[in-house]
This record gives sequence, C-alpha cells and structure tokens, in this order.
Amino acid sequence: MTAISVVIVTYNSRRVVPACLASLAAHTSRSTCEIVVVDNASSDGTAEMIAREFPWVRLVRHRNHGLSAGINAGVEASSGEYVAVLNPDIRFDGDVVSPLAAYLRDHEDAGVVAPKLLNDDGTLQMSCRAFPGYSTAFFNRYSILTRLFPRNRMSSRYLMSNFDHSSLQDVDWVSGAALMFSRRVFDELGGWDPAFFLFNEDVDFCRRAHDAGYRVVYYPGVAVYHSIGISESTSARLIIERHKSIWRYYRKHLRGGLLRDAVTGAGIVTRCGALLAANGVRGMIARRG
Repeated sequence: MTAISVVIVTYNSRRVVPACLASLAAHTSRSTCEIVVVDNASSDGTAEMIAREFPWVRLVRHRNHGLSAGINAGVEASSGEYVAVLNPDIRFDGDVVSPLAAYLRDHEDAGVVAPKLLNDDGTLQMSCRAFPGYSTAFFNRYSILTRLFPRNRMSSRYLMSNFDHSSLQDVDWVSGAALMFSRRVFDELGGWDPAFFLFNEDVDFCRRAHDAGYRVVYYPGVAVYHSIGISESTSARLIIERHKSIWRYYRKHLRGGLLRDAVTGAGIVTRCGALLAANGVRGMIARRG
C-alpha cells in the first residue's frame, strides 16, 4: 500500500490542473505518494492533456455524477493509507502532504486535517468555519451584513475570523479545496455523500466525522495556494446546485417539524430564485455592453 494518495477531481480544468500536478511532482516522492486524477467527462481535453503530459498520474475517466462521486471513485482507485483531496487549482511550494499524514498518524482521534490556504498573492484565505445554521443565510462570506459589518459577532463566529489562523485549531469543518483523511475514516464514514453534486459535500463529510467522534483540525504548519476565483464562477446551474446542496444538508443534519421544513424550503427556493434573477440581469447587461 502506498503511504499517501492524492485525489484530484477535474472538470474542464485544462487551464489550471497542469500547475497543480507540476507542483505535486516537484514536492512529493512517487515512491511514497501516488497521484490519482478523476476526470468528470471534461469537454476541453483535460483528460487527454493529462494522459499525454503527465503519464505518471493514474487517470480515471468518469461520468460526471458530481464532485463527491468523483472523490469516491478516486479513493477507490487509490491505495494510500492517507488520502489528500485537492481542487485542481491548488499549488504547492513545498511538501505539504507528508506533514498532514504524519499528524493523522500521530493523532488517531483526528478524522480530517487541512492546511492553511493562501490566495495567489500570499494573503490568507479563510478556509475553516463553524457549522452552518439558520443565521448563516445572513452572516456568510457573501452576505450584505457581512460586507457592511465584517467584524460583527455573528459573521466572525461563523467565518472563524476572530483568530489569527497561525495556530493549530480544532474546528467544525474545513474547505474541501485541500484536506486529508485516513482510509480507515473514509471507510467508516461510508465515503463522501454522492447526493451532494457540488457544494457542501465538505461540510457534510466533516459533520459526519464529528458525529463519529473524530476531530477536524486546521493545521497551519503547512500551506497551499488556492485560486479561489477560478472555482467559484457563477452560472445558473451552479446557483441551482448550491441551493440543492443547502437543502440536502438541512434535511440530513438540521431537519425539524413539517412547519420548520416548509419555511426552510421556501426560504431556500426564494433565495435561489432571487440569485438566478440577479444573475440573469447581470448577463443581460454584460451582453448589451
């Protein structure tokens, strides 16, 4: 068994994944770390480019059943005792996976560990959060209240912006852009929930790790660069998928009585509709411009 496996799920990622794979090649050993790329039926030649330019990568061509299903397929195709899941727009400038694996090996109560995320310019990217609840709709990273009052107590609590992110910390959940878990924990949790096509799959995985008695750990001793703007482009489909994932998460972890469910469902649908309308207006303005 390989000590560490790195799983990357791609979808039309031809522009960004070469830098990710090149940085991995420069800072990991092929004798102890294998790289598995699951391509979710890209139409831009991602899979063909990887097969041609990175023949040492284990390439899995997969039908696009979503990110979680792709991660599961990658883990199943891998052999590592520890598995790092990375977005294709992640880049390294040092060995990150070995210290994360060492932490998991030395702390069996840790189910998930994640490095510090940095923006392209080296500034901190907020990557750990409290679990979402009803107030999250008003105090998330993109909400009007957070933008107007960035230091308000509710936003700070959810975004975990009230500590310097330079010390190791137990947290509720960490971004799925870069994290690691052991194969033992993956098997115990039954993998990632494929019902999450995109968005909130990382929150759900960390929540289930907590429910199983494991810690989720933010480990700033190592850091990676993440081009967050590339992976957060807006389209009608992404808006819909985001809100479907919110409903899925609510039904799994926060569900109440019929009235509470109805009010929550109506709120999610209303928010989705408002964002779709705003996105459509922006599209019309852009086309006319």
